[in-house]
Amino acid sequence: MKTVLPTYAQPDGSLLKAGFTSGTCAAAAAKAAVSLLFADKAIDEFITVDTPAGLTLTLPLALLVKDGDTARAGVIKDAGDDPDITNGMLVVAEARRLSFPEICLAGGEGVGRVTKPGLAIPPGQWAINPVPRSQILAHVQAVLPLNCGVAVTISVPGGEQLARRTLNPELGIIGGISILGTTGLVEPMSVDACKRSLAPQIDVALAAGERRLVLTPGKMGKRNALSRLPVKADAVLLTSNFIGYMLHACVVKGVDAVLLFGHLGKIIKVAAGITDTHSSVADGRREVLVAHAALLGLPEEAILALMKHNTAEESSSYLLAHRWQNVLAAVAAEVARRAERMANGNLRVGCMLLNLAGEILAMDDYGKTWLEENHEIQSDCGRGRSRR
Repeated sequence: MKTVLPTYAQPDGSLLKAGFTSGTCAAAAAKAAVSLLFADKAIDEFITVDTPAGLTLTLPLALLVKDGDTARAGVIKDAGDDPDITNGMLVVAEARRLSFPEICLAGGEGVGRVTKPGLAIPPGQWAINPVPRSQILAHVQAVLPLNCGVAVTISVPGGEQLARRTLNPELGIIGGISILGTTGLVEPMSVDACKRSLAPQIDVALAAGERRLVLTPGKMGKRNALSRLPVKADAVLLTSNFIGYMLHACVVKGVDAVLLFGHLGKIIKVAAGITDTHSSVADGRREVLVAHAALLGLPEEAILALMKHNTAEESSSYLLAHRWQNVLAAVAAEVARRAERMANGNLRVGCMLLNLAGEILAMDDYGKTWLEENHEIQSDCGRGRSRR
């Protein structure tokens, strides 16, 4: 009954195995605990769980205990071939009967709690991200008898110690790890292989006649680009953290112009000359904002506030609330300038910065020009005129 996880072919011919997320572990453990709690007999030591990616997994249970009106189940996380520090951790769900028909979900030992604004979860809530939360609740609902209620508590033994090796303390998530996973699967990441897999997107775009491209770090940025910009899907490329690499690849392959488009907290790092934006490589988000705020003459209390903010999202909200949008515009201009330097002056680059809602916070002058020119190009295409 062992699940066969997907594998990903690498350019050197090797295969990397996928794993499953802490969110999938929690959903499977919760389903098993609730099933056991309301069962009249022993349940199987394997549990099936659906992932947001559409793949159904059958996972072994490392823990399965019932004691009166309480049941506990646990699943061990398998990160596949990804170098994930949470690989092998036990995720436990405890289910307890309620006297009213409701599902109550909470965190327990080793699961963090959010204490600062700017994240997907508001302060005071358990660090169980929205997609895993929905995944857990859906699996509990599927096995919960009609008109019954249950309280489910997710815990991770040793999670507080693990969290010290993550960014959670800096993000204001205290007491443990976060329950994460937008697809339910862990896709293995090899840095060199990942870089090499990104560049072919440029070839596809050029083959489709697209020479003015949008570079965005992730899938959320791509969705926002397609919904907010006059651009075709083939022209929107993912960079992951390797923005500098993709700028250079665009030069090599003869791209005409690029628009860097993405969340402020990621793209702002380019303004500091950071070519690989992974948090383990380099940061500087606060410092960039503070430097530009100081250069534009913001008062000392604003500088201090920006330096203390937990996330770029919090900082952008603060700046807009105080009508200091010029700081964000200055950052966008510096991102574009530094990106052109990364491309050795051989590529015209514009920049648009977004918030978590996908709203455009600021853009540089060429970003505005790029937007106007692309509107004209798409209008010409609609009238059947040549784009060149």
